[in-house]
Amino acid sequence: MARTRILMLGLGLGLVCPALSGCQTHVGGMTLPSAAYLEHPPQYIPPSPPFAHTRELAQQEEIASRPAPGAVPGR
Repeated sequence: MARTRILMLGLGLGLVCPALSGCQTHVGGMTLPSAAYLEHPPQYIPPSPPFAHTRELAQQEEIASRPAPGAVPGR
């Protein structure tokens, strides 16, 4: 009898605790705490550029396109 009572109490707590604690879901990189997440407006995060330092990249490409110092043109 006591074993059944403990088992039923554990089962009851196992069902009640998640129901009272709420529900979170993880969709598209967002943790959404509400069950009505489809009614919330989306957050817009603009895409980042492929290379974060565009001026540095432009300078590197310009230097790479120059002829090597001491090189003979046309050879």
